[in-house]
Amino acid sequence: MEKVIELIKQKNMFPQGATIGVACSGGSDSMTLLHFLNANKEKLDIEIVAIHVDHGTRENDARDAYFVADYCKEHHIRFQKFKVEASVVARHKGCGIEQACREARYGVFDGLRKRGFVDRIALAHHQSDQAETVLQHILRGSGLAGASGMQYVRDDFYVRPFLDTTKQEIMSYIYENQIPYVEDETNQDTTLTRNFLRQKILPELRQVWPKVDETLCNFGKICKEDDDTIRSLMNFDAVLITPKIIKIPLTYFEYSKSYVSRLILDLFAKLGVTQGIEKKHIDSICEFAKNSENGAKISMPSNVTVHKEYEYITMALKKPKLEVTTKWEFKKGVTHFEDYGSIKIKSTKSKEILPNTLLIDADKVPENAVWRLRQEGDFIEKFGGGGIVKVKKYLSDKKVPQRLRKVLPMLAVGHEVLIIANIDIADSLKVTPETKRAYLIEFNLKNWV
Repeated sequence: MEKVIELIKQKNMFPQGATIGVACSGGSDSMTLLHFLNANKEKLDIEIVAIHVDHGTRENDARDAYFVADYCKEHHIRFQKFKVEASVVARHKGCGIEQACREARYGVFDGLRKRGFVDRIALAHHQSDQAETVLQHILRGSGLAGASGMQYVRDDFYVRPFLDTTKQEIMSYIYENQIPYVEDETNQDTTLTRNFLRQKILPELRQVWPKVDETLCNFGKICKEDDDTIRSLMNFDAVLITPKIIKIPLTYFEYSKSYVSRLILDLFAKLGVTQGIEKKHIDSICEFAKNSENGAKISMPSNVTVHKEYEYITMALKKPKLEVTTKWEFKKGVTHFEDYGSIKIKSTKSKEILPNTLLIDADKVPENAVWRLRQEGDFIEKFGGGGIVKVKKYLSDKKVPQRLRKVLPMLAVGHEVLIIANIDIADSLKVTPETKRAYLIEFNLKNWV
């Protein structure tokens, strides 16, 4: 296992004096990694802490947690346990339980990173895991990125010291060091894709090609080199990115398919979607961009909706629906609109209108005006003249995307709309030389572009 030390140093996996969280399920691979890093922590100049995540999906979850905790106590290793509800994640994101467990687990790890609890998370994936990943991605129709398999170091946080280590080498290390571990009975469930490859397909391939694991891993490395070369030539600076909304100029879909495919995969990752995206999804987005009408939309895995909005293709995480009847009081200070952001109202003597603000005459706001969402029959008096127009047509003329038209907060009295958040005010609220009190309204509609 000395080559593991060499790989750690070659890939600069561990900064000097770093605290390494070892993802430890209690299975043979993660217990080997925990033992190995604990035995070599002085040589590597690191501190380690075992991180166990209970996914809440198996009867033996509690048993495994206690097993890891007891081992760590006996060997004086720091231990942290976290419990998640993967079934809730699966329902919320509309994905399978296998993917939900992964997303919940990585959610825990990302949280530890944000809190500064650990400097790296060490994962126990080994050579056979890599071979399974490469083969699985190929069978799903992946391009070079997927066929590259798992990375030694991802996001400068996740590291895989065993990625060049064989399963046989791990089992030999377990035997030599008498390392205890528990068996996860779900590993035998061949209805899960990875288990099917592990239990059925790869054993058959090894009968004909004994080095198939190594061959698949080497193929993945070649794909990674080629993919990195192509990515180094890409430049997509005009893409607008927020944590929940991404806008891609339609002109980008005229680029080479190999460029566009990589862009879309990268942007899914920025939305937190790293699993379940296949060639068919990328192809459908490209076709949608070229041939769909403005305002059209299609659904993607993990609660992502793709919209065609004038000169852009927008990828958006689905938001919870607000009730149309919900109302908010018009008042100075900050009003929060659940997941949609906030509006801040303050007095001002300046007549300057700043970005994401509107200026109104405070004395012209009716006492019974309330913030609410758009309703059928709403109308607004155009600012600066132009008469009264239906809000539906007004938003269309302003090229407000369809996905926003039903969720933009509006100040209204009955069906008369006085303010449309971040868009405009009615002529009746405009500031004039006779204005005595003015309000500056600041809009923070988070994740909206």
